[in-house]
Amino acid sequence: MQTIIETPPRTLLEVYKSLPEGTLIQLIENNLIMSPASLDGHQKILGKLYRLIGDFVEDHDLGEVRFSPYDVYLDTKNAFQPDLVFVAKQNVHLIQEDGLHGAPDLVLEVLSPSNRNYDMTSKKDVYERSGIKEYWMVDPETRNTIGYTLVNGKFQSIPSVTGLIASGLLLHEFSF
Repeated sequence: MQTIIETPPRTLLEVYKSLPEGTLIQLIENNLIMSPASLDGHQKILGKLYRLIGDFVEDHDLGEVRFSPYDVYLDTKNAFQPDLVFVAKQNVHLIQEDGLHGAPDLVLEVLSPSNRNYDMTSKKDVYERSGIKEYWMVDPETRNTIGYTLVNGKFQSIPSVTGLIASGLLLHEFSF
């Protein structure tokens, strides 16, 4: 679908929203950050985790799961495309046709050379500030996981186990 811009965008969020569907770009702290397509190892891990988490959420009627590229609008300066998001049943009203408007309950990012630094610093800070209840990062080469849970508005580390996401939010362990 072709987008016709009748008035020039006034904000970077308006620029972001005017880009063609599927553009691999994120608005991080009011900076437009482009990324190349994911590497094969990234896709393999993401596919497996999407199937595991998505099937679990569907089987237990817990909410909705989406995977990248999928727009998550956290505020006027941050529109991310997380690798995987879980939205609890009570928050599915945040899902709109153009993406999620508000904080998902759980975010999972598969680390890549092009995004590792953003996922571990800038995006982590925004996720914490936005009230994401659980945040996971997975290194596709080592299968090491880094997890955080939100306690009193601050992220606290979750013990890491290689090849395992032990979600306190979903009350389930996902082995990959």
